[in-house]
Amino acid sequence: MAVIKANSEHIKMLARLMRAEAEGEGDLGMMMVGNVGVNRVRGNCLDFKNIRSIPQMVYQKPGGFEATTKSYFYQGARDSEIALARRMINGERQHPASNALWFFRPAGNCPSTWYDQRNTGRFKKHCFFAPTSADCPSVY
Repeated sequence: MAVIKANSEHIKMLARLMRAEAEGEGDLGMMMVGNVGVNRVRGNCLDFKNIRSIPQMVYQKPGGFEATTKSYFYQGARDSEIALARRMINGERQHPASNALWFFRPAGNCPSTWYDQRNTGRFKKHCFFAPTSADCPSVY
């Protein structure tokens, strides 16, 4: 059962975002990006108050995704990535992105915090950061 509302175009948009942000990190890396996106829609907290849909989350200014400024984000979604996006929309979670609202790719090691959010771990080149359950209970 879906944890956020999404029509077929929204699912394709999430799939495109996942590929654009983490294709080089395989299915698991792409699912973690999707996890963060779904958490931002679910959260309604911190920087993501009133973000209620996938398009709002993807194009949020400030706070959206750099990939939306690149041409490869606008390529068509592939069936394999659409299937991964559906899994995220249906509530599947992947550690360290399970409760994360942010990720980034540092040049070196992951900092222990990023904008006061704790590091939940690294997967390949991306570091993930989550709020506390008190700050954002909807992602827990």
